[in-house]
Amino acid sequence: MGCVLGKCLTSSRYPRPSDGDMTQSCDAPPCSLEGKHVLTGRLLESVRVPSHNFRLEYSLLTQRGYYPDSPDKENQDSFCVSTQMGGNPNIHLFGVFDGHGQFGSLCSNFVKEKIVQMLCNDSKLLEDPVKAYNSAFLTLNDELRSSDIDDSMSGTTAITALVLGNTLYVANVGDSRAVMAVRVGNRIVAEDMSHDQTPFRKDECERVKLAGARVLTIDQIEGLKDPDIQVWGDEETEGNDPPRLWFADSLYPGTAFTRSVGDSTAEKIGVTAVPEVSVVELTQNHLFFVVASDGVFEFLTSQAVVDMAARYTDPRDACSAIAGESYKLWLDHENRTDDITIIIVHIKGFSSSGAAAIVGQHGLRISHASSEWGSSEAFCSIRSDFSDPQVSQHVGLMNRNTAIAVPSLTQYRPLEVEVG
Repeated sequence: MGCVLGKCLTSSRYPRPSDGDMTQSCDAPPCSLEGKHVLTGRLLESVRVPSHNFRLEYSLLTQRGYYPDSPDKENQDSFCVSTQMGGNPNIHLFGVFDGHGQFGSLCSNFVKEKIVQMLCNDSKLLEDPVKAYNSAFLTLNDELRSSDIDDSMSGTTAITALVLGNTLYVANVGDSRAVMAVRVGNRIVAEDMSHDQTPFRKDECERVKLAGARVLTIDQIEGLKDPDIQVWGDEETEGNDPPRLWFADSLYPGTAFTRSVGDSTAEKIGVTAVPEVSVVELTQNHLFFVVASDGVFEFLTSQAVVDMAARYTDPRDACSAIAGESYKLWLDHENRTDDITIIIVHIKGFSSSGAAAIVGQHGLRISHASSEWGSSEAFCSIRSDFSDPQVSQHVGLMNRNTAIAVPSLTQYRPLEVEVG
């Protein structure tokens, strides 16, 4: 969810794809490119993690939103995929950045362009990835503030998943989301690796109130509901009029999130760029993970997204199906759609030998770390050479709108879950 001015929500037709290119470079042997997808024209991409002898097979899709009042509005989402970061074959990053405000696309593109190099240049990345994440996000925020981009009422969410050997680190600022698909018996269960940072969360709501924010919905601002009632239900039932952040005596900025990169005005009432970091030790039960903007999750639950993704062995089919369903649901409920960006990463060939023991519910250990809320938990890190700061593969912002095409039944094949 963006600023109040950015959520003006449209007709029942898809937008026409615009021209543009997805930039990509790949000069490392472990990166394999297979035949193009019949529906999307996208390559199926794969990269190995030699330290634990498994590979990541992934695809992505971004779709510009449909805005009837602004038919030429650009896609403010951006994304990055960086494999073999710093020349290290065991480190790979997947990120989605959802810009908002007048200069949202500039903000999301700014973060996309800098996040990889910032992590690569941090000598503490292998020793303490959580600390490196915190440093990168705060530095990004400072550099955006010092840039030529006006971030006073614009900014971006940032959700990144860093594969470091057999450990996954997810850093989140905002309301984009990362979800893991976990095998539990003969079921595939969705486990959130991030939690949307909005006033719906009691802890985030109290934090911004302590910083001086007034938290009210539009109906409360307009006198249609009692402003003294500070309970708003949940995002699924009250998402059409979410609680927003306002200055005590002003009708701005109206942000429906509590953390972001940018939004310098909202920072004065508690919006922060400090990420929440989750840590997942991969096991054979972890089948795939999804990183996506809130355009995907506005009307789909995490479990619904995982259920849809699990119906397809090819992540390109899954990206198309989920984007298509998200788009349809937007038009069923609103008169517009949001920008939609999704990355799906399958974990292939993971062996139990050398893998971490299962910890916690469904084999998922999640620890939230934030420099504002005490010291970080100590984490084991994978040590290896990290001397080359250059990125061997970097997929950047895609301006071209991928036409949404849902795979036909002839291409439908469910992801197999082995039991026993």
